[in-house]
Amino acid sequence: MKINRKKTTQIVLLLSLILLISAGQAVYAENIPAGHHMVTDSRNIEVAVPDDIQRVITIDDGFGLEVMTVFDIPKKLVGVGSRTFEEIDTYEYETVQNETLTYSNGMNTMTYLHPFARTLPVIAEYEAGVNYEALAALNPDIVIIRLGECTFWVDDENVSRAISRIESLDIPVVVLKAPNFYPDPDIKTMYDEIRILGDVFGKEAEAEKLVSFLSDTITTITKRTADIPEEEKPDVLYLGLGYVARDEGGAGNTVSTSSFESWALETIVNAKNAFQEENGYWHVINGEQILSMNPDVIILPTDWGYHPVKELYEAPYFQNLQDLSAIKNHQVTSLPYTPYDCAKRLEYPLELMVIAKAAYPELFSDIDLDEWLISYYTTLYKVDEKTAEGLRSVQWMDWTAEVS
Repeated sequence: MKINRKKTTQIVLLLSLILLISAGQAVYAENIPAGHHMVTDSRNIEVAVPDDIQRVITIDDGFGLEVMTVFDIPKKLVGVGSRTFEEIDTYEYETVQNETLTYSNGMNTMTYLHPFARTLPVIAEYEAGVNYEALAALNPDIVIIRLGECTFWVDDENVSRAISRIESLDIPVVVLKAPNFYPDPDIKTMYDEIRILGDVFGKEAEAEKLVSFLSDTITTITKRTADIPEEEKPDVLYLGLGYVARDEGGAGNTVSTSSFESWALETIVNAKNAFQEENGYWHVINGEQILSMNPDVIILPTDWGYHPVKELYEAPYFQNLQDLSAIKNHQVTSLPYTPYDCAKRLEYPLELMVIAKAAYPELFSDIDLDEWLISYYTTLYKVDEKTAEGLRSVQWMDWTAEVS
């Protein structure tokens, strides 16, 4: 029998490769600590996490606890990385009639749902960094860090130093990246975060259900606005009214076209960002710039506090803007209050629906925001209607019930 040496060599090489791969997999499996499983985080790094996680620290502004709430495991949280859980906020401003209007009892939705979160140790803060001694004393099974939140807003040496330091304490660190942390924003990266947490806690099915819920909500908006001709899209100005902008000589803050907010406005809502600067993220803009843009719609986000529509209409420091079309036509809308609004969380689809209804009132005339918000909260967090109304109130969205 004639032997085909070339073919035989190929078979031997293939078998050798298979054996090497199998051996590698066996060694890899042996390296996983007993009672652990591997999770690939947002850095595309594999982390060995315990199968039975009982003590969790999150360094974020609420996203981790929101997802853990959906997973029905909120009490596993033992430490947090933001004071957003502690604060019960009041916002007030002066009107041209010398009246003081006050908004009270604003808070993180997780503070409302889980009062125990207010008492949890805060082991990290914006600019102050991580208190490693306090973190270690909590003996966590895992630390979850979300990049793009207020504590770790930018990707710098503080991030890598903090991760390395925590890992040196022999604590697994799972890193998430919020949508605003990517050079090319996309809401789907939030879905990836949810799936990673599903893998961490063994809640893969619950994670997929949550992703479907959020995705369906977004699709409700995109389907209705998908065919809007370019020339009919309204110019929408995302205008933060924080006092910091006024301290810097401006009238407010807005976002560039490279921001996540602008991406969502133009891709999901299918409207135009009235501010067409490409570089940077947040920009301080003055009254003359706003008047020259003369947007069709103005959206007021959380910006160093909550900002109601009436503030733009009535505060003395905004009287130079009263000739704007959006103000004259009453096309100004306030977004839900989200303390420490550095990165978007599970309530973000609420914001998008508010923006969509403001940009295209005719297309969304059948959407009663009050009822829609209540339905969103009850479905997302599996709470009763009374609790949902409480969530609406702490996000200062009771005005939707007043206009219904």
